[in-house]
Amino acid sequence: MLKVTNYLTKTYGQKDGWTLAAYERDLEGYKTARQVLTSMTKEQVVDEAKKANIRGRGGAGFPMGVKWSFMRPHPTKPAYLVINADEGEPGTHKDRTIMELNPHSVVEGCIIGCYGIGAHVAYIYVRDELHLSKERLWAAIKEARAKGYLGRTPFGKDYPVEVHVHTGAGAYICGEETSLLNSLEGRRGEPRLKPPFPAQAGAFGCPTTVNNLETIAAVPTAFRLGCEEFSKLSTLHDIKDGGVRLFGVNGHVNKPGVHELCVGVTMRELIYDLGGGVLGDRPLLAVIPGGSSTPILRADEKVSAPDEKNPLHKWHDMSVLDVPLGVDTFRGLGTMLGTCCITVMAEGTCPVASMHNLMQFYRHESCGQCTPCREGSAWLLRITEKILDGRGTMEELDQLHDVANSIMGNTICAFGEGTAMPALGFLKKFRKDFEAYVKGEKTKAKNGTLAMGSEFATRMEGH
Repeated sequence: MLKVTNYLTKTYGQKDGWTLAAYERDLEGYKTARQVLTSMTKEQVVDEAKKANIRGRGGAGFPMGVKWSFMRPHPTKPAYLVINADEGEPGTHKDRTIMELNPHSVVEGCIIGCYGIGAHVAYIYVRDELHLSKERLWAAIKEARAKGYLGRTPFGKDYPVEVHVHTGAGAYICGEETSLLNSLEGRRGEPRLKPPFPAQAGAFGCPTTVNNLETIAAVPTAFRLGCEEFSKLSTLHDIKDGGVRLFGVNGHVNKPGVHELCVGVTMRELIYDLGGGVLGDRPLLAVIPGGSSTPILRADEKVSAPDEKNPLHKWHDMSVLDVPLGVDTFRGLGTMLGTCCITVMAEGTCPVASMHNLMQFYRHESCGQCTPCREGSAWLLRITEKILDGRGTMEELDQLHDVANSIMGNTICAFGEGTAMPALGFLKKFRKDFEAYVKGEKTKAKNGTLAMGSEFATRMEGH
């Protein structure tokens, strides 16, 4: 059952909804942070956060409370909270809505998060081209500081907290947490080897927690409602995927947008109930479930989970469109929930051109540090381009599988796998379309559209 909420989005669309006055009026702004800092210990904050079952909203889905628990006081080094608002994933557009329309939820979340992990400084890392996002965050920080919610004694508590906005240059790789930390320090944006993990040696060599922006923005709501009650809002609470989150729907839908919903909504509900159905009333071909790096799902796929011990067994033989959107449920489908912004592809979209479009993006954004990713992304693009142009061979089509599999598990960060997984997804789910290009049964027309016997054929916009 579709459960629409407005815990985070209540100020969306309101005049001056991003201001402190609106946040305090409509969302009891900063009352929760005041209560946490004045009545709870740091240990209690972390224990409570675990009960919320907030799975990381940036793509990996790691439990936020568990990540906070990794932080340990260091005798000589300070601790830091770093917020990842880079949001460079094609098809993803949720974090910027929070920064532009409810920035104070981020600031209040930073105050609670800093107190819980023992940090006094939070950095919000925002890609530079998001000018309105930066302006709204700066304004929110200024308002909060003027009211005494930030500074040396927030809410009268002798626990200094400061929040700063740091702008990045717009490199996709800086969405990976250790690349972000390098960029924050003024270094080249490229991933670090782990261990050590950020909780041991993160920003400036100090203990650091890195949270996605939506993740930290959900914290005030969770603590205001009570973290366990917040978790129970989700239909997937029993598998520790709790609360509410933002779901995006874009691509070939009549009403693209961002919606706040209880965790457990289905793709069918997003596309047809909230997205207004497929553009042009066309049949649905496929869905990319959580940003471009997540493997594609065909609309005609069904769940195969005959084993009663399989968590997906209750949806056995049902359409993948009817499986609740959750971190673990979508891993069970062989893909990922990712950033939870789905891209809809209508019948007539060319999978080969779509994959080529994505490979252009990933080849351009590879930082080049790891050979499998640097060279592999170039090979994936080059071969796909040959196939799309009608110059590819069956041997090269098979080579695409080999190259993508050679990237998997052989890079420092997940960027390489984020390149290989969508490629393998397209190749597995749409093999016949690739073969049709190799055999000359489909060709790319000179005007840039795709000659597929359908006037609806189009390239999927990537970023």
